[in-house]
Amino acid sequence: MRRVVVTGLGATTPLGGDVASTWSALLAGESGISTLTQSWVQQYEIPVTFAGQAKVLASEVLTPQEAKRLDPSSQFALIAARQAWEDAGSPEVEPERLAVDFATGIGGVWTLLDAFDTLKERGPRRVLPMTVPMLMPNGPAAAIGMDLGARAGVRTAVSACASGNESIANAFHRIQTGEADVVVCGGAEAAIHPLPISAFAAMHALSKRNEDPTKASRPYDTDRDGFVMGEGAGALVLETLESAQARGAKIYCEIVGGSVTSDAYHITAPDPEGSGAARAVLAALSQAGASVTDVEHVNAHATSTPVGDIAEYTAIKRVFGDHTGELIVSATKAATGHLLGGAGAIEAIFTILALKEQLAPPTINLDNQDPAIELNVPRVPTKLSRPNAVAISNSFGFGGHNAVLAFRNL
Repeated sequence: MRRVVVTGLGATTPLGGDVASTWSALLAGESGISTLTQSWVQQYEIPVTFAGQAKVLASEVLTPQEAKRLDPSSQFALIAARQAWEDAGSPEVEPERLAVDFATGIGGVWTLLDAFDTLKERGPRRVLPMTVPMLMPNGPAAAIGMDLGARAGVRTAVSACASGNESIANAFHRIQTGEADVVVCGGAEAAIHPLPISAFAAMHALSKRNEDPTKASRPYDTDRDGFVMGEGAGALVLETLESAQARGAKIYCEIVGGSVTSDAYHITAPDPEGSGAARAVLAALSQAGASVTDVEHVNAHATSTPVGDIAEYTAIKRVFGDHTGELIVSATKAATGHLLGGAGAIEAIFTILALKEQLAPPTINLDNQDPAIELNVPRVPTKLSRPNAVAISNSFGFGGHNAVLAFRNL
């Protein structure tokens, strides 16, 4: 199996329009959550009036023509991918050896629902001819593939909130097995729309702290009451260690594990025993050739839901046992909100930077930690002490999807 490294990162998030600004805001303990001011909030009497909106509008980065032909999810994806590609030094690679594996959880929901409104109000002749290419879930991956000229395959993982991690895991294995030499991977989401917000609120999944949005996402806190919607994208460039060293590329770290399992338990609720999630962690560590005591840092899925946070803790405890107390755990959705299909990609970037800088990001809004969740969750940036340790990033999604990534410094 070929060794795989990370050579490029890109992002646009509720905390910043690129990786540097996002990471800086995260370390500073800032919140990217804000009140929604769109007219549709009052028009439809939306019960949740806040979200993690992208800090930098896509229209400020893309050309008008690009924005017009892409759903917002694809806009974010293209922005993040271009950043990652530039950060990697725009590697010279044969198009037939360059692939894209880019995820989304929901896809072009804005395009789909806007087109349906147009159909109802103005008739079929006014529906835009680009509607289907814009709404299809593989739109973000296709946009990146065409932009970079990738011909080794363009794929899309759609596995709810595990999508971003699954995409990165798929990319990792494609390079390991020789299908491609370089893969641009990650995830994007743009679902801050009245219908998804109303639907998530109806299932009591969202926090309803309308009067205090920056404090709404509270992973592991006794007062947590649901997750906060977020939007944006994260992108990584993965390539073989051999090619990265040959071209003198900057190397962030090595990706050493990427595993996918499923609960087969419930369409929305996680397995309370955490067995599927635990198997995903153990599989990622097995691929890495690592033991549980080799892990120092965990970027947790930690959505701030009463049931989900407990289930993840159960899985962590199941895997790490007595070593659980030695882990330094970050729950970064407290600052970004939950980017759904883009969450795993953003959090993979946070995990990689934590390794590179040997600094775990803080978890904000954790005022009263749930006594049933006995994890070391720092409220301030915290130094890591084992440069050769493994760091993992967890993502879990509706449908019982579990995807876990493992990284290690070279």
